[in-house]
Amino acid sequence: MTRKYFGTDGIRGRVGQFPITPDFMLKLGWAAGMAFRRLGACRVLVGKDTRISGYMFESALEAGLSAAGADVMLLGPMPTPAIAYLTRTFHAEAGIVISASHNPHHDNGIKFFSGQGTKLPDEVEMMIEELLDAPMTVVESDKLGKVSRINDAAGRYIEFCKSSVPSSTDFAGLKLVIDCAHGATYKVAPNVFRELGAQVTVLSAEPNGLNINDDCGSTHMGNLQAAVLAGHADLGIAFDGDGDRVLMVDHTGAIVDGDDLLFIIARDLHERGKLQGGVVGTLMSNLGLELAFADLKIPFVRAGVGDRYVVAELLERNWQIGGENSGHIICFQHTTTGDAIIAALQVLLALRRRDESLALARQALRKCPQVLLNVRFAGGVDPVQHPAVKEACERVTVAMGGRGRVLLRKSGTEPLVRVMVEGDDEILVRGYADELAKLVTEVCA
Repeated sequence: MTRKYFGTDGIRGRVGQFPITPDFMLKLGWAAGMAFRRLGACRVLVGKDTRISGYMFESALEAGLSAAGADVMLLGPMPTPAIAYLTRTFHAEAGIVISASHNPHHDNGIKFFSGQGTKLPDEVEMMIEELLDAPMTVVESDKLGKVSRINDAAGRYIEFCKSSVPSSTDFAGLKLVIDCAHGATYKVAPNVFRELGAQVTVLSAEPNGLNINDDCGSTHMGNLQAAVLAGHADLGIAFDGDGDRVLMVDHTGAIVDGDDLLFIIARDLHERGKLQGGVVGTLMSNLGLELAFADLKIPFVRAGVGDRYVVAELLERNWQIGGENSGHIICFQHTTTGDAIIAALQVLLALRRRDESLALARQALRKCPQVLLNVRFAGGVDPVQHPAVKEACERVTVAMGGRGRVLLRKSGTEPLVRVMVEGDDEILVRGYADELAKLVTEVCA
């Protein structure tokens, strides 16, 4: 089933270049409205992150949805997982997020949620794609959709986040630094942690439309590391632009990635007998994570890269927790999608229960050296499937004798081939990665 417009996570690209244009968003709003209307009465929530183009696309989507007869409820800047949650609580037919997540301000995109707060079913996506290529019509005036604004959306989501921890939770005495990436968490995240008693210093919470993810947030951790050290904080928490990814910094300034955080949460659930089944990682999860779970007798499986595939694997197995090393962590016991604030709260609770610092907790996971090299790829011959590349990958895998692994994959978001080698000997790993990257470069030339 090939999609013309939808990628693995909605539609994304550079503002002003097709399909990230106002006229396409107008048509997309109409197509989505028509598709959701076929399923019955239609109410759609629309939220966005803080990038400047969000205003333009919000207006275009609103007009298209209204033309199709769908009622629109505007949320303003809100984290992506908040929109998934509010779509459920308002019993809307769908939620739309205007965001390009961790990308710079000149990119934007659209994600959809179903009425259950999950990714849209394939058949609905395909229906929207078909309608995008059909002529646009406008319903009769008395059938046009109405538009309203939900003014208490932030308060509702703050209370939801707090409800994911026991009512007795008190983080008094905990000194946190939070980096909001000048993004969608800037209003809600500091309040969640403050209302639970933590002492909070806030970075990058002054969005101007152009500074989202700009040298801040989970993609640029330097400022957070410096602030944690300067303020003698217990730890730092970094979100991405739309609030579905989280990374942390321990009190020594060391970065704690999604693999570490996933391990801390899963180990806590396991120790309390609350882990249902096992844990889902991805092809990029560190080999050390797999070995650490094996030591604890926790089942671990790898999904494709992307939260969509992690979610699908969790649903298929009826497991509750999974995530990516990028910090996209899904806690199904609390919510339906990757939620950075909820994941951060689960980590803090796990640390409290063991009376451990983040620095100590992360030492239980011994990571294998991992070298990731990016090779530019212009299209044409698929280097990943090239016989010489496949042969070289097999040779390196055999040479590491079960103590390492090789992964080559094309990026879903950039024109790159990612060459990843990991194992227990860093010098060998780096040598193999350089060798494979050189070969891929030659094949791409």
